[in-house]
Amino acid sequence: MADAPLPAELERFRDYLAVERRGSPHTTRAYLKDLEQYRAYLEEVGVPLVPSSPAAVRGFLARASGSCGKVSLGRKLSALRSFYRFLVREGLAPANPARGVASPRRPSRLPEVLPEDEVAALVEAPALAKPLELRDRAVLELLYASGLRVSELTALDPEDLDLEEGLVQVLGKRRKERVVPVGRKAREALRRYLAESRPLLLAEKGGAREEALFLNYRGGRLSSRSVARRLERAVLSAGIARRVHPHVLRHSFATHLLGNGADLRSIQELLGHASLSTTQRYTHLDWKHLAEVYDRAHPRAKG
Repeated sequence: MADAPLPAELERFRDYLAVERRGSPHTTRAYLKDLEQYRAYLEEVGVPLVPSSPAAVRGFLARASGSCGKVSLGRKLSALRSFYRFLVREGLAPANPARGVASPRRPSRLPEVLPEDEVAALVEAPALAKPLELRDRAVLELLYASGLRVSELTALDPEDLDLEEGLVQVLGKRRKERVVPVGRKAREALRRYLAESRPLLLAEKGGAREEALFLNYRGGRLSSRSVARRLERAVLSAGIARRVHPHVLRHSFATHLLGNGADLRSIQELLGHASLSTTQRYTHLDWKHLAEVYDRAHPRAKG
Protein backbone atom coordinates (compact mmCIF):
# COMPACT_ATOMS: atom_id res chain seq x y z
CA MET A 1 0.00 0.00 0.00
CA ALA A 2 1.46 3.37 -1.03
CA ASP A 3 2.10 6.00 1.59
CA ALA A 4 -0.54 8.69 1.88
CA PRO A 5 0.52 11.95 0.19
CA LEU A 6 1.77 14.74 2.41
CA PRO A 7 -0.47 17.78 2.94
CA ALA A 8 0.51 20.69 0.70
CA GLU A 9 1.91 22.62 3.68
CA LEU A 10 4.24 19.76 4.62
CA GLU A 11 5.36 19.28 1.02
CA ARG A 12 6.29 22.95 0.76
CA PHE A 13 8.10 22.80 4.09
CA ARG A 14 10.02 19.71 2.96
CA ASP A 15 11.18 21.54 -0.17
CA TYR A 16 12.12 24.56 1.95
CA LEU A 17 14.31 22.41 4.24
CA ALA A 18 16.06 20.74 1.33
CA VAL A 19 16.53 23.75 -0.96
CA GLU A 20 16.56 26.97 1.07
CA ARG A 21 17.78 25.77 4.45
CA ARG A 22 20.00 23.16 2.79
CA GLY A 23 19.52 20.97 5.83
CA SER A 24 21.01 17.52 6.11
CA PRO A 25 18.87 14.61 4.86
CA HIS A 26 18.90 13.23 8.41
CA THR A 27 17.46 16.46 9.88
CA THR A 28 14.86 16.73 7.11
CA ARG A 29 13.69 13.15 7.69
CA ALA A 30 13.54 13.67 11.47
CA TYR A 31 11.54 16.91 11.17
CA LEU A 32 9.08 15.40 8.71
CA LYS A 33 8.62 12.33 10.91
CA ASP A 34 7.89 14.59 13.90
CA LEU A 35 5.42 16.63 11.87
CA GLU A 36 3.66 13.51 10.60
CA GLN A 37 3.26 12.38 14.21
CA TYR A 38 1.84 15.80 15.08
CA ARG A 39 -0.60 15.63 12.17
CA ALA A 40 -1.78 12.17 13.30
CA TYR A 41 -2.29 13.52 16.83
CA LEU A 42 -4.31 16.48 15.54
CA GLU A 43 -6.53 14.18 13.47
CA GLU A 44 -7.16 12.09 16.58
CA VAL A 45 -8.20 15.06 18.71
CA GLY A 46 -10.10 16.77 15.90
CA VAL A 47 -7.88 19.85 15.45
CA PRO A 48 -6.76 21.10 11.99
CA LEU A 49 -3.11 21.41 11.04
CA VAL A 50 -3.74 25.06 10.13
CA PRO A 51 -4.57 26.95 12.20
CA SER A 52 -3.32 25.08 15.25
CA SER A 53 -2.97 26.26 18.85
CA PRO A 54 -0.45 26.29 21.72
CA ALA A 55 -2.77 23.92 23.62
CA ALA A 56 -2.54 21.40 20.76
CA VAL A 57 1.25 21.66 20.71
CA ARG A 58 1.45 21.12 24.46
CA GLY A 59 -0.93 18.18 24.25
CA PHE A 60 1.17 16.55 21.54
CA LEU A 61 4.39 17.01 23.53
CA ALA A 62 2.73 15.71 26.70
CA ARG A 63 1.71 12.53 24.92
CA ALA A 64 5.12 12.14 23.25
CA SER A 65 6.90 12.53 26.60
CA GLY A 66 5.73 9.06 27.57
CA SER A 67 7.85 7.42 24.88
CA CYS A 68 10.82 9.72 24.29
CA GLY A 69 13.36 11.73 26.25
CA LYS A 70 13.89 15.46 26.63
CA VAL A 71 16.29 15.70 23.70
CA SER A 72 13.74 14.14 21.33
CA LEU A 73 10.98 16.35 22.74
CA GLY A 74 13.12 19.40 22.13
CA ARG A 75 13.65 18.34 18.51
CA LYS A 76 9.90 17.84 18.03
CA LEU A 77 9.21 21.32 19.36
CA SER A 78 11.93 22.72 17.14
CA ALA A 79 10.34 21.01 14.12
CA LEU A 80 6.95 22.53 14.97
CA ARG A 81 8.40 26.00 15.49
CA SER A 82 10.27 25.86 12.18
CA PHE A 83 7.23 24.51 10.31
CA TYR A 84 4.80 27.16 11.53
CA ARG A 85 7.37 29.95 11.24
CA PHE A 86 7.70 28.96 7.59
CA LEU A 87 3.92 28.89 7.12
CA VAL A 88 3.51 32.35 8.70
CA ARG A 89 6.26 33.74 6.48
CA GLU A 90 4.56 32.27 3.39
CA GLY A 91 1.15 33.60 4.43
CA LEU A 92 -0.21 30.09 4.95
CA ALA A 93 -0.88 30.35 8.70
CA PRO A 94 -2.01 33.27 10.88
CA ALA A 95 0.35 32.58 13.80
CA ASN A 96 2.99 30.21 15.13
CA PRO A 97 1.32 28.12 17.87
CA ALA A 98 4.63 26.63 18.98
CA ARG A 99 6.35 29.96 19.54
CA GLY A 100 5.26 30.46 23.16
CA VAL A 101 5.62 26.83 24.23
CA ALA A 102 8.54 26.38 26.62
CA SER A 103 11.30 23.99 25.59
CA PRO A 104 11.86 20.97 27.83
CA ARG A 105 14.95 21.42 29.96
CA ARG A 106 17.70 19.33 28.46
CA PRO A 107 20.09 17.44 30.71
CA SER A 108 23.38 19.27 31.09
CA ARG A 109 26.09 16.93 29.93
CA LEU A 110 29.71 17.79 29.41
CA PRO A 111 31.38 16.42 26.29
CA GLU A 112 33.44 13.26 26.76
CA VAL A 113 37.14 13.91 26.37
CA LEU A 114 40.22 11.69 26.37
CA PRO A 115 43.45 12.86 28.01
CA GLU A 116 46.29 13.61 25.62
CA ASP A 117 48.21 10.41 26.35
CA GLU A 118 45.15 8.25 25.59
CA VAL A 119 44.53 10.11 22.33
CA ALA A 120 48.13 9.44 21.32
CA ALA A 121 47.75 5.75 22.13
CA LEU A 122 44.48 5.60 20.23
CA VAL A 123 45.56 7.25 16.98
CA GLU A 124 48.78 5.20 16.95
CA ALA A 125 46.97 1.92 17.66
CA PRO A 126 46.49 0.80 14.02
CA ALA A 127 49.58 -1.05 12.83
CA LEU A 128 50.96 0.07 9.49
CA ALA A 129 51.37 -3.30 7.78
CA LYS A 130 48.11 -3.48 5.78
CA PRO A 131 46.18 -1.05 3.54
CA LEU A 132 43.26 -0.77 5.96
CA GLU A 133 45.61 -0.10 8.86
CA LEU A 134 47.31 2.71 6.96
CA ARG A 135 43.88 4.14 6.18
CA ASP A 136 42.72 3.84 9.80
CA ARG A 137 45.82 5.66 11.07
CA ALA A 138 45.19 8.49 8.60
CA VAL A 139 41.49 8.65 9.56
CA LEU A 140 42.18 8.86 13.30
CA GLU A 141 45.02 11.34 12.91
CA LEU A 142 42.86 13.64 10.78
CA LEU A 143 39.83 13.42 13.09
CA TYR A 144 41.93 14.56 16.03
CA ALA A 145 44.25 16.92 14.16
CA SER A 146 41.46 18.96 12.59
CA GLY A 147 38.46 18.36 14.86
CA LEU A 148 36.26 17.11 12.04
CA ARG A 149 32.82 15.61 12.42
CA VAL A 150 32.87 12.04 11.11
CA SER A 151 30.32 13.00 8.43
CA GLU A 152 32.67 15.77 7.27
CA LEU A 153 35.60 13.34 7.13
CA THR A 154 33.78 10.71 5.08
CA ALA A 155 32.58 13.39 2.64
CA LEU A 156 36.13 14.50 1.80
CA ASP A 157 37.57 14.08 -1.67
CA PRO A 158 41.33 14.10 -2.43
CA GLU A 159 41.19 17.63 -3.85
CA ASP A 160 39.93 18.92 -0.49
CA LEU A 161 43.40 18.29 0.94
CA ASP A 162 46.38 20.59 0.53
CA LEU A 163 49.17 18.71 2.23
CA GLU A 164 51.84 21.20 1.16
CA GLU A 165 50.07 24.01 3.01
CA GLY A 166 48.72 21.68 5.68
CA LEU A 167 45.04 22.53 5.12
CA VAL A 168 41.77 20.70 4.55
CA GLN A 169 38.60 22.26 3.11
CA VAL A 170 35.52 20.99 4.91
CA LEU A 171 31.84 21.17 4.05
CA GLY A 172 30.06 21.42 7.39
CA LYS A 173 26.49 21.74 8.58
CA ARG A 174 24.12 23.63 6.28
CA ARG A 175 26.80 23.25 3.61
CA LYS A 176 28.96 25.90 5.23
CA GLU A 177 32.57 25.67 4.08
CA ARG A 178 35.58 26.18 6.32
CA VAL A 179 39.32 25.59 6.01
CA VAL A 180 41.09 23.85 8.89
CA PRO A 181 44.80 23.23 9.52
CA VAL A 182 46.18 19.69 9.39
CA GLY A 183 49.03 18.87 11.80
CA ARG A 184 52.38 17.34 10.88
CA LYS A 185 51.66 13.80 12.07
CA ALA A 186 48.32 13.76 10.30
CA ARG A 187 49.97 14.97 7.09
CA GLU A 188 52.53 12.19 7.34
CA ALA A 189 49.81 9.57 7.85
CA LEU A 190 47.79 10.97 4.95
CA ARG A 191 50.76 11.03 2.57
CA ARG A 192 51.52 7.39 3.31
CA TYR A 193 47.87 6.39 2.95
CA LEU A 194 47.58 8.20 -0.39
CA ALA A 195 50.81 6.70 -1.72
CA GLU A 196 50.61 3.13 -0.42
CA SER A 197 47.07 2.27 0.62
CA ARG A 198 44.49 4.19 -1.41
CA PRO A 199 45.73 2.90 -4.82
CA LEU A 200 45.38 -0.70 -3.57
CA LEU A 201 41.89 -0.07 -2.20
CA LEU A 202 40.89 1.72 -5.39
CA ALA A 203 41.96 -1.33 -7.41
CA GLU A 204 39.19 -3.28 -5.67
CA LYS A 205 36.67 -1.35 -7.78
CA GLY A 206 38.19 -2.82 -10.93
CA GLY A 207 39.42 0.53 -12.24
CA ALA A 208 36.13 2.37 -11.67
CA ARG A 209 36.51 6.02 -10.72
CA GLU A 210 35.97 6.90 -7.06
CA GLU A 211 36.13 10.48 -5.82
CA ALA A 212 36.27 9.74 -2.09
CA LEU A 213 39.42 10.42 -0.08
CA PHE A 214 38.86 7.53 2.33
CA LEU A 215 37.92 4.19 0.79
CA ASN A 216 36.51 0.98 2.22
CA TYR A 217 37.90 -2.47 1.46
CA ARG A 218 35.79 -2.65 -1.71
CA GLY A 219 37.12 0.63 -3.03
CA GLY A 220 33.97 2.65 -2.31
CA ARG A 221 33.50 5.66 -0.05
CA LEU A 222 34.09 4.89 3.63
CA SER A 223 30.92 5.29 5.73
CA SER A 224 30.50 6.92 9.13
CA ARG A 225 29.42 3.58 10.57
CA SER A 226 32.60 1.92 9.32
CA VAL A 227 34.69 4.66 10.93
CA ALA A 228 32.96 3.96 14.25
CA ARG A 229 33.59 0.22 13.94
CA ARG A 230 37.27 0.68 13.12
CA LEU A 231 37.59 3.12 15.99
CA GLU A 232 36.28 0.43 18.35
CA ARG A 233 39.09 -1.86 17.18
CA ALA A 234 41.65 0.86 17.83
CA VAL A 235 40.23 1.47 21.32
CA LEU A 236 40.68 -2.21 22.17
CA SER A 237 44.21 -2.24 20.74
CA ALA A 238 45.13 0.87 22.74
CA GLY A 239 43.84 -0.71 25.96
CA ILE A 240 41.44 2.16 26.67
CA ALA A 241 38.87 0.98 29.20
CA ARG A 242 35.90 3.04 28.03
CA ARG A 243 33.66 3.38 25.03
CA VAL A 244 34.86 5.95 22.53
CA HIS A 245 32.85 7.25 19.59
CA PRO A 246 34.30 9.41 16.78
CA HIS A 247 32.92 12.66 18.21
CA VAL A 248 35.09 12.15 21.31
CA LEU A 249 38.12 12.97 19.16
CA ARG A 250 36.45 16.24 18.12
CA HIS A 251 35.72 17.08 21.76
CA SER A 252 39.30 16.19 22.68
CA PHE A 253 40.64 18.39 19.86
CA ALA A 254 38.74 21.42 21.18
CA THR A 255 39.49 20.81 24.85
CA HIS A 256 43.21 20.26 24.30
CA LEU A 257 43.44 23.43 22.20
CA LEU A 258 41.72 25.41 24.95
CA GLY A 259 43.93 23.89 27.63
CA ASN A 260 47.03 24.85 25.66
CA GLY A 261 46.08 28.49 25.26
CA ALA A 262 43.86 28.76 22.17
CA ASP A 263 41.04 31.32 22.40
CA LEU A 264 37.37 30.42 22.10
CA ARG A 265 36.75 32.41 18.92
CA SER A 266 39.50 30.52 17.10
CA ILE A 267 38.18 27.19 18.33
CA GLN A 268 34.69 28.19 17.21
CA GLU A 269 35.97 28.83 13.68
CA LEU A 270 37.93 25.57 13.60
CA LEU A 271 34.92 23.55 14.73
CA GLY A 272 32.49 25.34 12.44
CA HIS A 273 30.10 26.26 15.27
CA ALA A 274 27.48 28.83 14.28
CA SER A 275 27.23 30.10 17.86
CA LEU A 276 29.97 30.81 20.38
CA SER A 277 27.70 29.46 23.13
CA THR A 278 28.11 25.98 21.62
CA THR A 279 31.87 26.30 21.92
CA GLN A 280 31.74 27.70 25.45
CA ARG A 281 30.83 24.33 26.95
CA TYR A 282 34.50 23.40 26.58
CA THR A 283 35.38 26.07 29.13
CA HIS A 284 33.45 24.05 31.73
CA LEU A 285 35.62 21.07 30.93
CA ASP A 286 38.74 23.15 31.29
CA TRP A 287 37.65 24.49 34.68
CA LYS A 288 36.78 20.96 35.77
CA HIS A 289 40.28 19.86 34.82
CA LEU A 290 41.82 22.80 36.68
CA ALA A 291 39.77 21.97 39.78
CA GLU A 292 40.98 18.38 39.67
CA VAL A 293 44.59 19.53 39.35
CA TYR A 294 44.09 21.93 42.25
CA ASP A 295 42.57 19.23 44.44
CA ARG A 296 45.49 16.91 43.76
CA ALA A 297 48.27 19.46 44.06
CA HIS A 298 47.35 22.11 46.62
CA PRO A 299 48.48 21.21 50.15
CA ARG A 300 45.43 22.86 51.73
CA ALA A 301 42.90 21.35 49.32
CA LYS A 302 42.94 17.85 50.79
CA GLY A 303 40.51 16.98 53.56
